[in-house]
Amino acid sequence: MSKPLLLVVVIVLLRTVSTTAQEITQQLDSVSLTGTRIDLPFRKNSRTINIVTSDDIKKSAAVNLADLLQQVAGVDIRRRGTGGSQADLYIRGGGFDQTLLLIDGIKMDDAQTGHHTMNAALPIEIIERIEIIKGPAARVFGQNAFNGAINIVTKKNLKNSTSINVETGSFGQLNGNVTSGVDLENSSHIVHVGRVTSEGYRNNSDYDNANYYLKSTFNKNVQPIEMTATFLERKFGAENFYTTNPTFNEYEETQNSLIAFSTTFRKSDLKIQPRVYWRRNQDMFLLRRNDPDFFRNFHISDKIGAEANASYTSELGVTGFGVDLSKIYLRSNNLGNRNRFMSTIFLEHRFSLLDNKLDITPGVALTYFSDFKFHVFPGLDIGYDITNDFKVYGNIGYTYRIPTYTDLYYSDPVSNGNENLEPEEAFAQELGFKYMSTKLTASIAVFNRDADNLIDYVRTSVTEDIFTAQNVTEVNTKGLEFDVAYNFNLNKHKQTLAFGYSYLDDNISDQNEELSRYSLNTLKHQYITRLSTQLFKNVNQNIIYKYAERTTGQTYNVWDASIAIRFNQAEFTITASNIFDADYIESGFTPMPPSNVLFGLRYTFK
Repeated sequence: MSKPLLLVVVIVLLRTVSTTAQEITQQLDSVSLTGTRIDLPFRKNSRTINIVTSDDIKKSAAVNLADLLQQVAGVDIRRRGTGGSQADLYIRGGGFDQTLLLIDGIKMDDAQTGHHTMNAALPIEIIERIEIIKGPAARVFGQNAFNGAINIVTKKNLKNSTSINVETGSFGQLNGNVTSGVDLENSSHIVHVGRVTSEGYRNNSDYDNANYYLKSTFNKNVQPIEMTATFLERKFGAENFYTTNPTFNEYEETQNSLIAFSTTFRKSDLKIQPRVYWRRNQDMFLLRRNDPDFFRNFHISDKIGAEANASYTSELGVTGFGVDLSKIYLRSNNLGNRNRFMSTIFLEHRFSLLDNKLDITPGVALTYFSDFKFHVFPGLDIGYDITNDFKVYGNIGYTYRIPTYTDLYYSDPVSNGNENLEPEEAFAQELGFKYMSTKLTASIAVFNRDADNLIDYVRTSVTEDIFTAQNVTEVNTKGLEFDVAYNFNLNKHKQTLAFGYSYLDDNISDQNEELSRYSLNTLKHQYITRLSTQLFKNVNQNIIYKYAERTTGQTYNVWDASIAIRFNQAEFTITASNIFDADYIESGFTPMPPSNVLFGLRYTFK
């Protein structure tokens, strides 16, 4: 079947199914993306965007952000073990340095390495929704959004309530957290304290992770000022995370913290949102856990930033503009002492034509790096509303990533950085369709990315032990993504059936794939299905099926499930992961855990 005919068939099926579906309780068309200059409802955006709502989070059977994001087609989370101790984040292939993570619009990129991106992952108890922007987003967010961006939107207000959650289960897991909200006359506060621990499912795979979170809104009756503060600490055995040597017992400790202040000024048709923040990451790695002098890496990176995003509405449309300034400091026993100044100017304008059915948004971001000079990211988004529920859209744009300090300067017995690396560049194109009514949501998109100078670690021959960072000449990536969520009623209770599929094809020119460390691990086929049922008023069941096929030929099927039983203010949960005991690896040399179960009890005081 040809692609155009396939699209027509899909559209017809979606419209037919929607006539019998029940209304979705949470209206996604009222959601606007956080941290962007032009406020647009989800329905009106001319990009491929997934919204994971608070309702989706409850039905996910996930206990941390890494597990949750694995249920989104087109997102590849490669974990090394459990508990979210370490995981790498990918969107539409590429590398772990090419996806930007944000918290309430605050950029959490780390100049040392993208391995630390998920160090900033917040506990799911305080997440309101997750916004996943696929495709090049440098024009909107800056240089690290090479293949996409993920924005964690935290809860605004919990009124006056306190929730206590305790979990225990396989591998000696023992987790506990307290989340409390206080709503005062002129301020509101959310506090979260949590700790997750495990003895490990294999040798040297134990972990002890602590999470602290505070969000406060002051002066909320006049000019609200929002403060966010986080501190996340992880201590974990890292057996075979980076090597296969049986004499090594790797160990790692990371700390990630953030403090930020923001507010919003509104005057007539002008809106200005200033923000200041300080992000800090600390990483200590031991090649031998009980012998710190054998091999030890210690890195501390700081990013201090200030930004202001603004929009102005006129008869010609909406103009978005902004400036982002930041200074990065790195102190490392391996990478040396480094610093970098970055500044970015953003400008875009949204035209609405043909009775607001056609939208055209050209834009550009101009960035200056103190060590890589000036770079420009132009782009264009176009969308047309065929009906109120059905939209066709397309976008093109340039995207860019400068090398991390690990790419440039890292050295160990099997890896070498390269001070002469050039920045990565790509030109991407996308065509998509969205269907969204009060009864059904669905989307399908095809995309192409032509990249130059992608950074990979390559060895000169199969007998060579040392991998050196190099710019790969050309990489072409083609792909397709499809998502649909169908809601229906059974016994007067809402049920949800959702599924997603993604396909990626990488064509690497002028490279022997056997000599590359990272390029062969692309998630070529990915299929995800979630069935959330409520057969009784106080009982919810969730089943999640994940199929993956990587370019290496490795395939695996993983089933997860959960059940939640509510008794007034209490909730009892059972979460089962890898139910059928699949044997698989997501990253490196580390086998994922066998089947396991977690029992939880949550009580909410109001």
